[in-house]
Amino acid sequence: MSKTVISHTVGLIFSIVLTLLAVYVMLYTGMSLQVRTSIIIGFAFVQALVQLLMFMHVTEGPDGRAVAFKVFFAVVITLLVIIGTYWVMVGGHAAHM
Repeated sequence: MSKTVISHTVGLIFSIVLTLLAVYVMLYTGMSLQVRTSIIIGFAFVQALVQLLMFMHVTEGPDGRAVAFKVFFAVVITLLVIIGTYWVMVGGHAAHM
């Protein structure tokens, strides 16, 4: 197996585990909403780091501009996912009250 296939497989497994942990924290724990939100934000940043290292290959190649763009893109996507998830959870909770 090549290094890329192994890297992508490990990244996929980490991504699935982090996603399942986030679902578990939200659905099956009795923590307050603020604590759960903080944990989800932490998982999101770890997931972004996994994406950067395993799938986007930030550590490879000499091109600094491409790496900077990749990091910027990952930060934007992470923030969109976090803010969007929070918005959906708060809106869904308010709709069911």
